[in-house]
Amino acid sequence: MRLSAEAVIARSKITDYLLVHQARSDKSAFLALGGFLKDNPDVLIAELTRLRVEVEADQVGSNFFGYYYELVGILRGPVGVGLKVKTVWMTEHLSGLTKFITLIPP
Repeated sequence: MRLSAEAVIARSKITDYLLVHQARSDKSAFLALGGFLKDNPDVLIAELTRLRVEVEADQVGSNFFGYYYELVGILRGPVGVGLKVKTVWMTEHLSGLTKFITLIPP
């Protein structure tokens, strides 16, 4: 299935989490290999959006809050390096809103 065209990617999830070094589960070093850096968050947002549009989502579970989906694909980095990722999204039961949760390197 395809995720909703109205799916949301919170900018703060990109700028304050994915593109910033974390003591645990850091993803910024992996994303930097593709050229995704804190000074260009819109490039990563655009690639996550492209992935959401182009790749089929698999429902992988649900809980009290909503249904969880995974999309696996390649993020095309600005330096010409493709990064294989698994992205996790959730459609909330109450609002019906689909939102980006995180990405997981291989």
